[in-house]
Amino acid sequence: MDTKRILSALCYFSVMFAGILFPLVAYFASENEDVKVHAKKALLSHLIPLIPLPLILIAVLIDMSGGTGGFPVLMFSSAILMVILSFIVLIWNLVKGIKVLNIK
Repeated sequence: MDTKRILSALCYFSVMFAGILFPLVAYFASENEDVKVHAKKALLSHLIPLIPLPLILIAVLIDMSGGTGGFPVLMFSSAILMVILSFIVLIWNLVKGIKVLNIK
């Protein structure tokens, strides 16, 4: 196995164990352009589930300040969106990591 392919695949697989940290370290520590490209793609894909985070924070602030007194629909819908995005990103990163390892 080639070291650059393993490092590139680990950038994608790090969604399960190191999150944003491993692709960042691989991007700045590696001199290989292929590894840098895969590290950047992996880092951006790891950030996708954080998109609904501002909505969750706004919903929590509304609920803490008194809110509507009803069911916090915005907070739960944003949290469900975050879980769905996380699952999709996990599957996508696993597929990309396996593809990188199988390149001949």
